[in-house]
Amino acid sequence: MELPSLTDLTETYHNTGNIITSIVGEVEKVVVGQKVALEHLLIALLAGGHVLLESYPGLGKTLMINTVARTMDLSFSRIQCTPDLMPSDITGTMIVEEYAGEKRFRFERGPVFANIVLADEINRASPKTQSAFLEAMQEKQITAGNETYKLDAPFFVLATQNPIEMEGTFPLPEAQLDRFMMKILMDYPTVVEERAIVSRYTAASEPSVNRVIGADTLLKLQHLTREVPISEELTSHAINIVTATRKWKNLEYGSSPRASIALILTAKARALIHGRNFVSNEDIHTMAPPILRHRIILTFEAERTGVTQDQIVAEIINGVK
Repeated sequence: MELPSLTDLTETYHNTGNIITSIVGEVEKVVVGQKVALEHLLIALLAGGHVLLESYPGLGKTLMINTVARTMDLSFSRIQCTPDLMPSDITGTMIVEEYAGEKRFRFERGPVFANIVLADEINRASPKTQSAFLEAMQEKQITAGNETYKLDAPFFVLATQNPIEMEGTFPLPEAQLDRFMMKILMDYPTVVEERAIVSRYTAASEPSVNRVIGADTLLKLQHLTREVPISEELTSHAINIVTATRKWKNLEYGSSPRASIALILTAKARALIHGRNFVSNEDIHTMAPPILRHRIILTFEAERTGVTQDQIVAEIINGVK
C-alpha cells in the first residue's frame, strides 16, 4: 500500500487509519492472534504512554514489541530484569579514559537510550533498580553525576510481568504503577491460532516484516492524536468514571488524575486508528479497563471473594451515567 504524504497525514484521519492497518498487517505476519493487545499497544504508542504487559510465559510479548519497533523503524533494547541488576546497568555509567596523557570521564550510555525499551519481568528487579526507570519514564531524561541526558523521542518503556511465579519478586509500588498509561493483559491463543503459530514457526523460514513508518511520522501521529476533538459531555463522562473509583464499594483506593488524562488521550488514539475524527462513547468504555485496572486497589473482602479489577471497572461503567 502506498502511504500518504506527511502533509496529507495531518489533514485527514482516514489516511491515518490506513497507516495503522498497514502496521497491523506487517505485525500479523509474525504475531498470530492477540489482536486486542496489539491494538492497545498501538494506542499507547500514539498517546505517548508507557505500557505494563502481563501474561503467562511464551505468549509472544517480546516478539510483539520487537516487531512493532521494526515496522516503525524505532531503535529497540531489551533489559532482562534480575535481582542483581543495578541502576547503572540501565541508565549507563561514567568510565575513565586516558586521552593525550590525561584521564577524563566519559558517559557510556545504557540500554535505556532507545526509542522502545523492553523491561522484561520488571517485578524481578530490586526496588532501587525499578526506581531507576522512574525519571526516564516521567521526565524522559536520566541524570548521571552532575549531567542530565535527554532521551531520544519518541521514548516508550514497555514492561512485562509474569503473574504465575511471585517468589523472589518485588511488586511495583502504586506510585510506579501509576506511571504506566495502560496495563495490557494477554491470554492463551485459541486452538486455531496455536495451529497457525506451530505451522508458521516450524517451517523452513520464519516470517519477516517491512518498515511502514519512521520515528518522525510517529511523532506527527502523536501530535495528531492530541488534536482529535472530544465533546464536553464525553470529557465529563470520562472524568466521572475515574472519580467514581475513589468512592466505589469494594475499592480501598481509587485512581489519580493521571487516569483521567490517560483515558481521554487513549480514547482519542483509538478513534484515530479507526479512521475517525471524533471520540465516541465506545472509545471511552473500551479504554477504561486497561487504563484503570492497575490504578485501583481492592479491599481485602473483595480479594477474598474473588472480585477482579476488571469486574469493578465494568460495574463503574454501567453505574456512571
